[in-house]
Amino acid sequence: MESDIAKQVASYESIDPGQANAWLEPYIPQEPSSILDVGAGNGRDAAWLASKGHQVIAVEPSRGMRREAERHHSRSAFTLVADQLPDIKETSRSGLSFDLILLNAVWMFIPPAGRERSFRKLIALLKPRGVIAISFRTPCESHRGMYPVSVPEIEQLALSHGAYVESTEKSSDFLGRSDVEWHQMIIRLPDDGTGALPLIRRIVLLDDKSSTYKLALLRSLCRVASISPGLAHESGSDQVTIPLGAVALAWIQLYLPLLKADMPQNPRNESGGQYIGFANNALDTLIASPQETAQLRPGASLYEDRAKDLTSSLREAAATIERMPVRYLYYPDGQPIFTVTKRRFRIGRFIKLNEDYFSEFGEMIVPAHLWRALQRYSIWIEPALVEEWIRLMRGYADRQDRPLDELKLRRLMRPYEPERNQGEVRNRALKLLHKQSVYCVWTGKKLHAKNMHIDHCLPWAAWPCDDLWNLMPANKASNLSKRNHLPDNITIREAQDRIMTWWDDAYRRDEATSERFLLEAKARLPALKESAPLLDDVFFALDLQRTRLYNDHRIPEWSGPRGSVPTLLSTRE
Repeated sequence: MESDIAKQVASYESIDPGQANAWLEPYIPQEPSSILDVGAGNGRDAAWLASKGHQVIAVEPSRGMRREAERHHSRSAFTLVADQLPDIKETSRSGLSFDLILLNAVWMFIPPAGRERSFRKLIALLKPRGVIAISFRTPCESHRGMYPVSVPEIEQLALSHGAYVESTEKSSDFLGRSDVEWHQMIIRLPDDGTGALPLIRRIVLLDDKSSTYKLALLRSLCRVASISPGLAHESGSDQVTIPLGAVALAWIQLYLPLLKADMPQNPRNESGGQYIGFANNALDTLIASPQETAQLRPGASLYEDRAKDLTSSLREAAATIERMPVRYLYYPDGQPIFTVTKRRFRIGRFIKLNEDYFSEFGEMIVPAHLWRALQRYSIWIEPALVEEWIRLMRGYADRQDRPLDELKLRRLMRPYEPERNQGEVRNRALKLLHKQSVYCVWTGKKLHAKNMHIDHCLPWAAWPCDDLWNLMPANKASNLSKRNHLPDNITIREAQDRIMTWWDDAYRRDEATSERFLLEAKARLPALKESAPLLDDVFFALDLQRTRLYNDHRIPEWSGPRGSVPTLLSTRE
């Protein structure tokens, strides 16, 4: 055994660590930082990192390897710890957190059943904006205790824990083995510098949960931030006020398909609304047809029984939100994260889903930095919430001694997105053609029925939105050229007059459609704060949303009919 270790060490030491870790160099902090080397072996990489002035903790489970580390690198300034994944107890107990966590040639030795827990532990040890660097080889050698690893597997683990893969590379084997290929991955925790994402991660990964309510509240806020950000209003410099009814609607929309399918939301909930705090007869009616409620969005109108059932259900949901997750979500110092003020009102026979209606249920006060994080990073936050929610439901089902259909569960957890539907706007444009000319918003060319397409100005693939303000007539060539890209700064400004003319001709001349146009725009476009906005105001808000989508998600831009085929701009500075 000792001779095998000696051979391995000789092999490791024959490779220059600077050369072997060239892929890692761009991600090593310039300033002295805290680094964790997991599976450090004989300490070659730990010594190299320590020589750069970093504080290095080298974790190694093998006593023989730790002895070799002490023998070969006794003068190196790193700390050697006997610890191992998946629990990595000693390191976790220390209270340390790290700017960089390195797993060089380690991940393929972790059994698949222990990888989710291992990743969860590593994420908990990582500082905001920190990096996990993983290298692994293919093919694996099962006789050496290796298990297969793939890039998609690690990408999914990152996504499920609120992180993202920043870089993936390949390299040949430094020992000259022609059949061996190495994969290097850089995984980063996003953070906006405000502490919002560490707070969310703590709630998701570390907070005690007796039900799925805490996750449901965060996910409901995610949905409002994504779908109806215009309903939020700044309340001072560090708070945002959101109509409680909008949060309650997102809450109901998330829960209905799960309750209909008898997916457990707490240890006692075995079917439907049983032992669910916001369950009532009205909710039972909504559970029977969850898709109808899932399709509701600002601007919709409801009458008679549907209006009563929805209002009653939202009222109970709002009460549960205030009574349960809001009451038990705290900062580390014990201060509450959210505040809710509730109101009482009569249930009417007609409702219109607008800000006034949603505000009748009360208001939720959300920290501004948390709200901004939900807006900017929902693409990473929501998958982590979904995975933790699924984990809780699995646990509840196990305690109830009943199996869950994994595929069905994941399908139900997918957020409802409306089907792409340009038919209504196309019909409106065709009717308009009988009265007057209709022009392509991008080229200014006159359209006819055969060459007219309806284009999503802000692309559906990046931001599903069939609101009236986002659907515009374009000729076939422009629409096919634009595809799933954002119009660039010049293109959108050159099209401003044509876009506003289309809005005026198609929507603003009809009272009912004009009201819906403005309700949808005010809910979706956070920059649109005027009580009676002009078309110039809507266009300004549209342009700001275009800029936000580009800055936050680096959606590729289209240079319009004046330019060539659009290309994706680099996200690296």
